[in-house]
Amino acid sequence: MDCIDPLDYERPVCHVCYYEAEAFAHWAGKRLPTEFEWEAAAAWDPVRARALRYPWGDSPSPSPLLANVDQLSFETAPVGAYPLNVSPIGCYGMIGDVWEWTASYFDGYPGFEAFPYREYSQVFFGSEYRVLRGGSWATRPGVLRNTFRNWDYPIRRQIFAGFRCARDA
Repeated sequence: MDCIDPLDYERPVCHVCYYEAEAFAHWAGKRLPTEFEWEAAAAWDPVRARALRYPWGDSPSPSPLLANVDQLSFETAPVGAYPLNVSPIGCYGMIGDVWEWTASYFDGYPGFEAFPYREYSQVFFGSEYRVLRGGSWATRPGVLRNTFRNWDYPIRRQIFAGFRCARDA
């Protein structure tokens, strides 16, 4: 059964296709981040001068105590509901809630390794797919980390996908 809930401006938008995300970003005078920008926002710790495994550090792995993951909430959470799920540069909720569209096509790059298995990624390389990052409230925590790449057709909105905007400084 379908239902319509009132907008909650404290929660990330969900079930947005790539084109809708891109259009909103453009309307707002911004753009979607590349997957490398997304990963830097989630992982880079300027104090330690290195990338972290998760926004909150190198351990522990994602759990319902740290992020909205593992199909327990059945919806997105308000921004800030997981106070430890903040990247070193201050981005909230980089893991969990919604997969986030990026401006990047799903291709390989130097050092890329397929995970969890080759058929999950390499056979889908190409410009037909866009990269999503971060995981959703329905994603099992065992696969999530700042470097995990998901992908889908840009027209799909049935996945638990949203976005964040970027701008040039």
